[in-house]
Amino acid sequence: MDYLEKARRVIGLEIAEVQRLMVRIDDTFIQAVETLRHCVENRGKIVVVGVGKSGHVGDKIAATLTSTGAPAVVLNSLNALHGDLGVVADGDVVLALSYSGETEELINILPALQRFAVRIVAMTGHPNSFLAQNCHVHLDVSVVQEACPLNLAPTASTTVMLVLGDALAMVLLEARGFKKEDFARFHPGGRLGRTLLLKVHQIMRGADQMAVVPPTTVVREVLHAMAKARAGAAEVVDSCGRLLGIFTHGDFGRHFQTHPSLLEREVGDFMTRNPITIRGDHLAAEVLHILESHRIDDLVVVDEANVPVGVVDSQDLARFRLV
Repeated sequence: MDYLEKARRVIGLEIAEVQRLMVRIDDTFIQAVETLRHCVENRGKIVVVGVGKSGHVGDKIAATLTSTGAPAVVLNSLNALHGDLGVVADGDVVLALSYSGETEELINILPALQRFAVRIVAMTGHPNSFLAQNCHVHLDVSVVQEACPLNLAPTASTTVMLVLGDALAMVLLEARGFKKEDFARFHPGGRLGRTLLLKVHQIMRGADQMAVVPPTTVVREVLHAMAKARAGAAEVVDSCGRLLGIFTHGDFGRHFQTHPSLLEREVGDFMTRNPITIRGDHLAAEVLHILESHRIDDLVVVDEANVPVGVVDSQDLARFRLV
């Protein structure tokens, strides 16, 4: 048995069904997004309900919506008629998932849901099903063939449902003007939260750990200042304190071979002029990009007057668990 070939068959079938979905979506998708947006902007929530595999997909969609600022809860269809309908309130939107559109547990709670002033957005694979005919917006998630070799186990159909749920969440995110900073508020833990929440001024080394010198300072004294500050670079400034350039241990090593008298020469002759800088109020995530793209180890932090106020050493990133 060729396992790899069979795996490629499954993946290929699911890709094909997602491509069919991409061509098929129409104005009903726009209606669904607008329905969700109106609900969230009016402080309502999205109630996701599904049974079986559709229920598992619904759990993920609800989690994605909530994490991107659209409050969503999962309604257990089995317990809905025994008190769990208490999570539903007027103004909410119910996102109902059922490939057949005839799932008994879900159909049983429709009359109860319709007693609330809610809108129902349904995902089914059968436009003529009971659920599709009794909702406000119907999204077609039909597939030609499941990836299951028996064409029985929900596979391609659940993938299509999940992809469409992601599309709803991401388009809703953009429609509401959701930004990186908003995303960070809901993800404060782990590397993602640290990367999005930390600002440069929170990770930089301050003035007491900088070697700031005028351009007339001889290299010998610059190296002494760097050693005293335990810094890998010296910031060269003009008479007003504005940054002119930077001199690193790497610069010293490169120039020493060709300039034997380097130690007694002025650092202004060997510094890197107009170095790359960053402001302290920028996100720490930008530091990672700059260091990697420019292949540098030290990034000078400046204020609005281009006066150096700190420096980010690449060695510090591990301490803040940013790498």
